Amino acid sequence: MKKVIVTGATGTLGVSLIKNLIKKNIEVLAILNINSKRIDNVPKSEKVKIIKYDMKDYDKIDNTKKEIYDVFYHFAWNGTFGRDRDDKNLQDENIKNSVKAVYLAKRFGCEKIIFAGSQAEYGIKNEKLKVEMTMHPITEYGRAKLIACEKTKEVAKTLGIKHIWVRILSLYGPYDGEKTLVMSLIKNLIEGKEFNLTKCEQVWDYLYSEDAADLFIKIAEKINENKIYVIGSGDNRVLKDYVEDIKSVVNEKGKLNYGVIPYNEQQVLFLSTDSSEVKKDLDWCKKTEFKEGIKKILKENFREDLWKRD
Repeated sequence: MKKVIVTGATGTLGVSLIKNLIKKNIEVLAILNINSKRIDNVPKSEKVKIIKYDMKDYDKIDNTKKEIYDVFYHFAWNGTFGRDRDDKNLQDENIKNSVKAVYLAKRFGCEKIIFAGSQAEYGIKNEKLKVEMTMHPITEYGRAKLIACEKTKEVAKTLGIKHIWVRILSLYGPYDGEKTLVMSLIKNLIEGKEFNLTKCEQVWDYLYSEDAADLFIKIAEKINENKIYVIGSGDNRVLKDYVEDIKSVVNEKGKLNYGVIPYNEQQVLFLSTDSSEVKKDLDWCKKTEFKEGIKKILKENFREDLWKRD
């Protein structure tokens, strides 16, 4: 693998992936949203070239220079937070754009396309997630991801491209969205503000973005067949334990108000995965302990004078 294309390159997974690709001396074409305000997130390197296109315009990207790339990573997706997750029209556009990504991969000669799926495709489960489980998504976001998986697989087959879909549990890391629990909690603790939470009784699984990026590279290098994976860290801990870990690293004196926010009607209370398939195929496991990941986020995203203690 010498050259790859990455969409969604400004998010935590995209940034971590590009960093790891640069270390491996692999050239990257990063396709950013035309209105992206996070272009500075993309690692600076002579190995990285950036172009800007809206997802709906992927069909307008011409490969006039007839460049050949090996792998296409499609991480771009609109409406991943809040009410947008249940905006059917928005999520349906994501499906169409994902299909356009497959055709784009073909125009650039890519042999395989690798997607970021989601645990939201499963809906509510009270057991470890497995690839072969029946899917019952409860949000438009989860439904759209599931449909996108099937539609892109069909198109990839007709185009002769290997299709790999990776359903990710809860990812955290540098340059993650400000509205995520991890990033918003860190920010409030640094600022010394109180933070309201649910009871945080959920069993959860957080995977550090760099560990996920390492896996995505292994998949590109070693998997040469159509495949679906579901990945997580393998840590099955109560969410409150993760929250207390963040507090201990960022600000031990921070005030956390548990139980102030009620669970919503569609609250997932158990999130874990059976990672035997990943271990069997790729001999992979997570490397970064949760507290260490939080420390890396602080160093990468926040000024040292705001958080560093003597």
